[in-house]
Amino acid sequence: MNNSITRAGLRVGIRVTGVGLAAGALVALAAGTASAHVSAVSPDKPSKGGDAEIVLRVPNEEANANTTRLEVDFSTTDPVGDADTRPLSGWTAKVNTATLAKPVPENNATVTKALTSIVWTAAPGNAIKPGEFQEFAFRVEGLPNSTDEFVMPAVQTYSNGDVVRWDQKTVAGQQEPEHPAPHLDLAPAGEDTSSTATVTRPSTDGTARWLGGSGLVVGALGLGVGGVGLARTRRKVSGSERKGSEST
Repeated sequence: MNNSITRAGLRVGIRVTGVGLAAGALVALAAGTASAHVSAVSPDKPSKGGDAEIVLRVPNEEANANTTRLEVDFSTTDPVGDADTRPLSGWTAKVNTATLAKPVPENNATVTKALTSIVWTAAPGNAIKPGEFQEFAFRVEGLPNSTDEFVMPAVQTYSNGDVVRWDQKTVAGQQEPEHPAPHLDLAPAGEDTSSTATVTRPSTDGTARWLGGSGLVVGALGLGVGGVGLARTRRKVSGSERKGSEST
């Protein structure tokens, strides 16, 4: 009988622990899904009128197609003059500029030619496969002074012909759209960016970290509850053994 009680307690503890771990795994999975967007980060602290290196992180969200092309577009209303791309093995980059119909005053100068887009194209065998991501880096000089946010709408093309446009504006205090445009917040002009290097991440990263942490907490709670169940079962078994010895 004592062995039967012990086995029952073990089953209860294992089941409760399993529920906690399963819940943690589901939450962690949700965190990974939430962060699967084309996003922009910077090893610098981008400021108005300053220079910055920008890295676009591009995940492949399809199960049966590869990402073969990425286009990033730039505003000519808040123009940037030009960009330099970092070489990426297996990909070619083309920087496109255009002469503005009407010159724009920016950064104490008059901009007559502006960056319009950068296009990366994969060579055969180098596309982004399902479950993978790639980083595309470039550097711009003279970020716009007239905006608090540097927005870079992106167009992701797949090998099966699908095209995903990451061009929806993210509004503070509102739910993030399904396909948010990559963007960087710009610090005020003249702010010292040499002493502190920060990374501007999309809001989903914070959500993902929170959800991932919640998953670990739920899993830990499951382990704790399972341990309590086992401890109670052992106490019952010990009590039964003492009663049995007293009766003999």
